[in-house]
Amino acid sequence: MIQKLRQNTITAITLLVVGLLSVAAPTMADSLTPFQGETGTIKVSGGTAHIPVMKEAAKRIMTFNPEIRITIAGGGSGVGIKQVGEGLVDIGNSGRKAKDTEIAKYNLKMCKWAIDGVAVVVNPRNQVTSLTSAQLRDIYSGKVRNWQALGGADKPITVFTRDNSSGTRAVFWKKALAKGDITDRAHFVVSNGAMKAAVSQDPYAIGYVSVGYIDSSVTPMALDGVVPTLDNIKAGHYKIARGLYSNTRGEPSGLAKKLLDYLLSPEGQAIVADKGFIPVQ
Repeated sequence: MIQKLRQNTITAITLLVVGLLSVAAPTMADSLTPFQGETGTIKVSGGTAHIPVMKEAAKRIMTFNPEIRITIAGGGSGVGIKQVGEGLVDIGNSGRKAKDTEIAKYNLKMCKWAIDGVAVVVNPRNQVTSLTSAQLRDIYSGKVRNWQALGGADKPITVFTRDNSSGTRAVFWKKALAKGDITDRAHFVVSNGAMKAAVSQDPYAIGYVSVGYIDSSVTPMALDGVVPTLDNIKAGHYKIARGLYSNTRGEPSGLAKKLLDYLLSPEGQAIVADKGFIPVQ
């Protein structure tokens, strides 16, 4: 009798816990419910740092409701702002805040859904893994051209950078280079993914990428003794950081608003964290 009572008690407790969990924890379907019964297309372009999160969100939404189509293109922050302002896309992503002139011209509304760091990266074969801000500026200005001057191999430094439309470049230039010169010997790449690929293929390269793109193919550099980890970025110790924004022309509405709301939902913020960024909620 006692054993049976114990079994019944355990069963009751188990059912109670399961019931509470089912009430407290929203499912994926709950987060995606606003897309139920909808049809249409959402066009997104702009900052490339945003792409991993946007792609995962789009995949989940389109799996839940195949009547919705979401297209995602890069091009850089400047492109995203210009295209959304001109009505070519519904959402323009940027890795920087829109300028006052851009906001006024296009009546932009910004939605910040993640915090990102911009990390200096080198090839894993490079023995130099730490720089001071002054040394980094000397590299990018062209004053220092050989790794030997920094304690590395007697090899010329291959400098990679982004074009002027890149929000990643804008933050790097302002916060890492203190708005200093970038040598005309620098090689241009078009995206975070292209930057990572270029540095991973050249043992003597240096570049910079969104921390969400870092993997074993590149080595993040400590800058002034601080490694660009998520904890250091969140704590404010690593200073080369920025918000990730999605911009709309006027107040967001329709499917575009539902996508932005989803990115700010618990499920969307979990995607943000899973892709290597810092949630804002």
